Amino acid sequence: MRYAPLAPELFIENRRRLRELLPPGALAIFQANDIQPTNADGTLPFRQNNDLFYLSGVDQEESILVLCPGAALEKHREILFLKETSEHILVWEGYKLTKDEARTQSGILTIMWLDAFKTVLPALMNEAEYVFLNANEHIRATVEVETRDARFIKSLQAAYPLHQYRRVAPLLHGLRAIKSAEEIRTMREAMRLTGQAFRRVLGFVRPGVWEFEIEAEILHEFVRGRSRGPAYGSIIASGKNATVLHYTSNDHQCQAGDVLLLDFGAEYANYAADLSRAIPVSGTFSPRQRQVYDAVLRVMSFAKTRLVVGNDIETYHKEVGQNMEQELIKLDLLKAEDVKNQDSDAPAYKKYFPHGTSHYLGLDVHDVGFKYRKFEAGMVYTCEPGIYIPDENLGIRLENDILITATGNEDLMADIPLQAEEIERLMRG
Repeated sequence: MRYAPLAPELFIENRRRLRELLPPGALAIFQANDIQPTNADGTLPFRQNNDLFYLSGVDQEESILVLCPGAALEKHREILFLKETSEHILVWEGYKLTKDEARTQSGILTIMWLDAFKTVLPALMNEAEYVFLNANEHIRATVEVETRDARFIKSLQAAYPLHQYRRVAPLLHGLRAIKSAEEIRTMREAMRLTGQAFRRVLGFVRPGVWEFEIEAEILHEFVRGRSRGPAYGSIIASGKNATVLHYTSNDHQCQAGDVLLLDFGAEYANYAADLSRAIPVSGTFSPRQRQVYDAVLRVMSFAKTRLVVGNDIETYHKEVGQNMEQELIKLDLLKAEDVKNQDSDAPAYKKYFPHGTSHYLGLDVHDVGFKYRKFEAGMVYTCEPGIYIPDENLGIRLENDILITATGNEDLMADIPLQAEEIERLMRG
């Protein structure tokens, strides 16, 4: 792995917290993600299942984690099964974890090779009354391929039809929503790399550069900082492209007078950063561009004040929407009558600000967590208002990542340039 090792105490504590939520007689089983094929004999880069990583810190394919807190044999209460290496694997695939390395990394004492799973499983199932299995239950997930989890669920239920099967995802969603100090430290590193990449871009962008060249500058900064790369597909959108919310083709040339919308973030140790900025390709905003930029910045500043303990996402989005309405009226994009006569289920501001303002952030960019849970200390949310005006070939979105604390919140990206004057000054060099 490229990144510096995380403290094993993180994973030890995560397992402890999950065990406290499991009933007597419980067995929980977690599978690594598949290695996804492309064409012929090609494969995509491996990305670990976030729940398995959260509980073990192991970033290796074909791994299985078993938690059986009430097992009669103490060595069966936590077991990590790993792919056993060989001379052939070493030559063709590279290095794999040893048992001692896995113990050090995860804090799990019982490490077995993967072949032992089929031997140990019957004994564990014999003791278990409830079997907790994992699946991707993210509220926005669309899963069109059969996952390793799905295949395992089918095979296990076919072999052991009389057990009581339960979902572990809701338990993990509740735990992962609150970030520990070690997780925050790791996310700060992802954000540091993201800030470095943004500063690099400010010195690079000028009329005539291509969006993909800017993407390459960002990737350079990520990889040299021990990141695997972007936490999600980078959006490098100039001119009218910035009005397409999930524009990722990044294949246009930047033109003088355009605003360039950037939405990107580094991944570090599987944790994500998520940043959005809008910068003038020519180095200076036009009066109208600056007017819209400042409006978005004011909405962002307001929204940050509402990301506090006790608020909830529905109330929060309603408050931000009302603030955005007033800014859009000032920009002559809405009229007061539009707001007065609007359908409450389809507010007028959505024409220019069609997406939500915030989402959970963590191991996933749109991290797991119960959407309607009240804000609590330790949650990390993005804050990303935007205004998109296709008729003006203009889209501006500003986004920082916010840690909710017991006394308010902390902007984890406060040191990344945001004010228009600073951006223009840095672009001038």
